[in-house]
Amino acid sequence: MRKSQKEIAESSRGISRRVLMLGVIQASVISVLGLRLRSMQLEHAEEFRLLSDGNSIKIRLLPPARGLILDRNGTIIAGNEQNYRVTLTRADAGDVSTVIARLRKIIPMSDRQVSDLMAEIRRRSAVTPIMVADRLTWQEFSSVALNAPTLPGVTPESGLSRSYPRAGDFSHVLGYVGPVSDYDLSKIDNPDPVLRLPEFQLGKVGMEARLEAPLRGKAGNRRVEVNSAGREMRELSRVEGQQGATVQTTLDARLQNFATQRLGSESAAAVVIDVTNGDIVAISSSPVFDPNKFVRGISGPDYRELMNHDHRPLADKTVQGAYPPGSTFKMVTLLAGLEAGVINAGTRFYCPGYLQLAGRRFHCWSRGGHGSVDAIGSLEHSCDVYYYELAQRVGIDRIAAMARKLGIGVRHDLPMSAITEGIAPDRAWKRARYNQEWQVGDSVNASIGQGYVLASPLQLAVMTARVATGREVIPRLVRSIDGVPEPVPEFADLGLNPLNLRTARGGMDAVMNAERGTARRSRTVAPEWLMAGKTGTSQVRNITAAERARGVIRNEQLPWNRRDHALFVCYAPFDAPRYAVSCVVEHGGGGSAVAAPIARDILLFALAGGLPPITAYPDGEREKVQEIWSRMNLMPQPTTKTVRARA
Repeated sequence: MRKSQKEIAESSRGISRRVLMLGVIQASVISVLGLRLRSMQLEHAEEFRLLSDGNSIKIRLLPPARGLILDRNGTIIAGNEQNYRVTLTRADAGDVSTVIARLRKIIPMSDRQVSDLMAEIRRRSAVTPIMVADRLTWQEFSSVALNAPTLPGVTPESGLSRSYPRAGDFSHVLGYVGPVSDYDLSKIDNPDPVLRLPEFQLGKVGMEARLEAPLRGKAGNRRVEVNSAGREMRELSRVEGQQGATVQTTLDARLQNFATQRLGSESAAAVVIDVTNGDIVAISSSPVFDPNKFVRGISGPDYRELMNHDHRPLADKTVQGAYPPGSTFKMVTLLAGLEAGVINAGTRFYCPGYLQLAGRRFHCWSRGGHGSVDAIGSLEHSCDVYYYELAQRVGIDRIAAMARKLGIGVRHDLPMSAITEGIAPDRAWKRARYNQEWQVGDSVNASIGQGYVLASPLQLAVMTARVATGREVIPRLVRSIDGVPEPVPEFADLGLNPLNLRTARGGMDAVMNAERGTARRSRTVAPEWLMAGKTGTSQVRNITAAERARGVIRNEQLPWNRRDHALFVCYAPFDAPRYAVSCVVEHGGGGSAVAAPIARDILLFALAGGLPPITAYPDGEREKVQEIWSRMNLMPQPTTKTVRARA
């Protein structure tokens, strides 16, 4: 059938539109190709010309700067320092042995170092840069750069390395970083490619390890032109990495420095908590070590010295150490009895110097006994028999429940390594642990912080803070991350009877300030800084009946590792608590003689914001205190400086 003129016209218009659209598409494609061709010919002509001559473009990762760690006042306690280093990429080096031989003429390298380097080169991928040397002097670094034309595959780099300006002061709480090992990589699913960079530093222990993710940052990259000999010709572009987060801790660098020096060479630990918000303002374990040695690669002799030291400098005694708390635990037993209604503040027990139980004598530390003692007097004189009697009436399950309520037998969540849970034993615990039933003698031992009971210095500080406030003080170490404050929780009320808390606090006050208080010599006399505290001495050996008959051997007559541990806990001011302190001196002897003076001095430094006036001490203590101060090299008051968080 013949189409009408109208139909023919409409069909022609449809074909014209399709042809026009096809033409537009073709023109667009040609325009894009033309623009791309222009870009290749004009803007990137030199780059492609070089590529045609045997050069190549490679992308290198740029390690990010590790985030800073600050104290509460903005003082840097973990930072970064300039580090000049040299890397080698096997794929670009050609004859590796020849390149290394040339490099040895510029950088001193022992045969052992070369052997280790060759083994690492063979083990790694050909395209992975391998660290040849780091911490070069400027002269060595510039010599390598000048000789770059004869060193294919060798790249001199200027980067950053971790540094700890306060050396040992924060060695245990911060930990340290070190090169990423195959073991480290095996623990990480889909590891960040930046971890494979030569000598990239990863947090190994302490806060450095627990806060690795925010501290690490994000890698950058650079595009470089490399010739056929593997030599970098020029940098074509660079995208800097994103620095890790700035972490501000709750710690006070000056107080930490004082606490570390006050502990001295003792095998000891001290913890200071702000009871109003849970901030740990000092947490020191002694002896210390220099974490910078681990960053730079600690020598064999240095490491063996640390490992073989009988005071265990690598162990963080503040959170990893679990000690029998001795008489510092008596507040737990006392509050358990008071809350259960078994006793009240006026309840008295008679102490003849021992308790006879099932044919066995449990001795008081005072051989002649304390006579009739009430609740407050039991703490003032630290009468063991009072607690032996109380334990039989209140039972271990109530004592253990009170211990956990006060923070013992609980693992506190802090960004530190290997935090112990301690032990607040009860019937179920012994059955599960030893498949044995609990005995009355177990309760008697536990009542004075011996037997199965174990607590860390951190837990003892938390216990003291909770007794001082009646609230569930929760310790914390991080104040802010990149300027964003960490939330401070509202501490729940412990639900303890205020009268019972007043009795426990009254006993701790009597320990320090009563005429016969066990820590009276370590009291303060400044009215605004009056302390409450409790001494503790925990045995590490059994005393036989024969030894008691002829006289117990004095601590100073025993080998160091067989002496009692010395403990002390305290808080101040008594009427308006601000800080709680715990101190443990391993094998120190008596808590009143050794641990109490240390804890008191640290507490006064915290309250005064520096060395306190000597008038805060009793007359008989002032000369001794000044002599201790004269041996210290204290950190000066830092100048006002603001360290900004990353953008």
